[in-house]
Amino acid sequence: MTDRKTQIVVVGGGAAGLALVRKLAAKHDRATHDIILVEKNRTHVWKPLLHEVAAGSMDANSDEVGYGGHAARWGYRFFNAALERIDRDRRVIVTAPLLDEAGEVVVDRHEIRYDWLVLAMGGVSDDFGIPGVRDHAMFLESRQQADLFRRKMLNACLRANDRKPEGAEARVSVCIVGGGATGVELSAELVNAAKALRSYGLERFDEDTLQITLLEAGPKLLPALPEDVSDKVKGRLAELGVDVRTGAMVTRVGPRAVEVKDGPTIEADLILWATGVRGDHALSKITDLELSKRGQIVVEPTLRSKNDPRIFAIGDCAHCVLPGEERPVPPRAQSAGQMADHMVGQLDRAQKGQPLRDFVYRDRGALVSLSRFATHGSLMGNLIGGKMQIEGRVARLAYQSLYRLHLLAVHGPWRGTVRIAVNAINRVTRPALKLH
Repeated sequence: MTDRKTQIVVVGGGAAGLALVRKLAAKHDRATHDIILVEKNRTHVWKPLLHEVAAGSMDANSDEVGYGGHAARWGYRFFNAALERIDRDRRVIVTAPLLDEAGEVVVDRHEIRYDWLVLAMGGVSDDFGIPGVRDHAMFLESRQQADLFRRKMLNACLRANDRKPEGAEARVSVCIVGGGATGVELSAELVNAAKALRSYGLERFDEDTLQITLLEAGPKLLPALPEDVSDKVKGRLAELGVDVRTGAMVTRVGPRAVEVKDGPTIEADLILWATGVRGDHALSKITDLELSKRGQIVVEPTLRSKNDPRIFAIGDCAHCVLPGEERPVPPRAQSAGQMADHMVGQLDRAQKGQPLRDFVYRDRGALVSLSRFATHGSLMGNLIGGKMQIEGRVARLAYQSLYRLHLLAVHGPWRGTVRIAVNAINRVTRPALKLH
């Protein structure tokens, strides 16, 4: 009689979780280990590119990764379900029933045992308890939300184009709350899309038809970047016609209006919320693990949860304060990738009963792309001897390399290189805008 397989369960197929299961499956023999990915969606799109999906400048159908095919290729198991509960005493997770569009059960509630559990469920936008945000604002946390924003945006543009000959008010107003990378990049992508719409049949649609207001509660855009870079980005957005307002604290969101403290109410056809990152609100119901004030799972510097030595957390759902630091590791794509890499060796050490090693976060800088108009950022690391600001073509190449590194992490060196080449071809052959 053979011994039972070691079962490693990863919940969440984002950048961290998907890269982790691929590397674990490549490392371990199927005869001794069972690697399982639990994810509520069936396909993966890299989250930092959701603003391009929302603006229509990226066709997610060409760039997404199907979990089922990826699992078959690399030798792990994919279970399509959302996490409902963790039973730490019995060492099992309980998945919620998977329902179709009509509410019919596709896959019933299941229990999946684990020897080691890694939570990589990502985060959600923090509404800070502001009234009306969850009821009236849209978000960019998933492919489905990005697709919904694109459809509503396109409908609003078509409506405005149709009304112009009648002399009616023919404007599309968009209010984006949050001056981080998502808000800034989406603003620029929408301007780019508006410039291209005339070539796609909206002959009466011009640049002045689209009005974009970008609100940031803090004193400057892009807190992760130096102030002079932030000022350049703000100035470039203003040149593109974006109404950028810093120090604008939102107090309430209505069906078509955003109320700002000590400022005028902003009327908007579409309101998008892209500020702050916190843990999913459902986490407190799913587990009794210690959570931070922002609802993230509190982990030790080793990425192991404080309550259970068999449970780890990585990516945006983890609250990790490293030795000598006051703030937790920032919820960024590079953090998630580095945590996934660290977890491969960490789980190996845990299985062998060896001491765990502290995670080391290496800040490699931050980059922001203003669509085809400009790219700005800063690089950090030993390679350049500290910190260097970049912009223009060099910054654009560095920005594109981030996605290429993600593809290599998800698909491996050979298949990742092929995907990079295919994506380059697709950029040339497919339409500049996705209008369906």
